[in-house]
Amino acid sequence: MSERVALPSSNKKPARQSRSLWGDAFRRLRRNPGSMLGLVLLLIVVALSLLAPVLTPYDPVEIVAGDRLQPPSAEHWFGTDSFGRDIYTRVLYGGQISLRVGIIAVGIAALLGVTSGMLAGYFGGWTDSVIMRTADITLAFPGILLALVVIAVLGPSLFNAMIAVGIAAAPTYARVARGMVLKVKNEPYIESAICVGAPAHSVLLRHILPNILGSLVVVATLGVAGAIIAGAALSFLGLGAKPPTPEWGLILSEGRSYLRHAWWITTFPGLAIMITVLSINLLGDGLRDALEPRMTR
Repeated sequence: MSERVALPSSNKKPARQSRSLWGDAFRRLRRNPGSMLGLVLLLIVVALSLLAPVLTPYDPVEIVAGDRLQPPSAEHWFGTDSFGRDIYTRVLYGGQISLRVGIIAVGIAALLGVTSGMLAGYFGGWTDSVIMRTADITLAFPGILLALVVIAVLGPSLFNAMIAVGIAAAPTYARVARGMVLKVKNEPYIESAICVGAPAHSVLLRHILPNILGSLVVVATLGVAGAIIAGAALSFLGLGAKPPTPEWGLILSEGRSYLRHAWWITTFPGLAIMITVLSINLLGDGLRDALEPRMTR
């Protein structure tokens, strides 16, 4: 009498569904205490900046001669400057400007750098040589010096400072994008798309860009911190925001003459810059660690 052997059902679903890159990355990110601390600090900074009109009754640019150079108190938590303006108010409103400088500057850098880097990596040849040699020449100059050159050409203003910081950072994004494109362009799915006649822009945007986006997000996140510092440095030198704009670097510049007698003018905007940059760096490091396992496969 023959025995029946039960065969495994082919319709049985796998016990565990495969997870997406971003889903896995988010799970690893949540297990990183440093990145979570950075995320919480950054959310607090963003919330305080956006809610500035609700959190303070003072005007950030209104001059009150009778309140000049008052130390921190119950009325003025961070004291006042030489024009009687509330430092707490100016720091809160300054967060809106400094964060905008960082985001816009990184957006400009990513647009210029990623576009040129992807073209260099995909087409190679003289296109690669021209783009990357230009990037190498640009990287030979310190970023702040290159930004000063751009400011000298465009003129000092907050918007021009964003453009200058973005242009100075673009070569970094170009090199990262080129390296990632060289890594993935020989993958079978890319070769298949090329074989079926997909145009270059379709291959770059639909097949290559989504697969290198993780590394670019990490670079951009860390780049925001550097852009905030560079923007504050330009404003400190008088080449960015103009008085009476409540920008962190400009507040530092206005308070440097009173360091010995009114320490609070420079201390609190300096702490704001430090906390914001620290939180972004912690978050960026966590993103890099979270994305690296899948990005290196």
